[in-house]
Amino acid sequence: MTETQAFVDTASSRAGELADRYVALWNEADPSRRRRMIAGLWTEDGTHILQPPEEIREVAARPGIGMTAVLEARGYVEIEARAATAYEEWVGSQELSFRRRADAERLHDVVKFHWEAIAKDGEAFAVGLSFLVLAEDGRVRRDYTFVVG
Repeated sequence: MTETQAFVDTASSRAGELADRYVALWNEADPSRRRRMIAGLWTEDGTHILQPPEEIREVAARPGIGMTAVLEARGYVEIEARAATAYEEWVGSQELSFRRRADAERLHDVVKFHWEAIAKDGEAFAVGLSFLVLAEDGRVRRDYTFVVG
């Protein structure tokens, strides 16, 4: 193995580990554990920015509403509320679980990967793409998440 290959393998491995920790957060039922996971993943002023599915964006853009449908949570308290709501709605109520695809990559301070929401029958219910912009300490400063399918 060349030095370059070893560097790429290590960077990919670290990107995959971060993606695994990120996805595990959304599956976590225990609020205090979820709170600790958020502090370990995000900086104190970190932001989670979610572009919702196309249907929601279309409704928001209708005449009379005229807004963009982008959901933003800033800081631990808001991210914790976002994670709790997502857990209650998707994992708790609809019995979905989240998993990442094996495509996590890191380029400088950005990690990107796809994730899936999986139904009880094992079928993918939804697919998303996350771009995590990292702070110098390796925690997430900005999280841009797109629901793509």
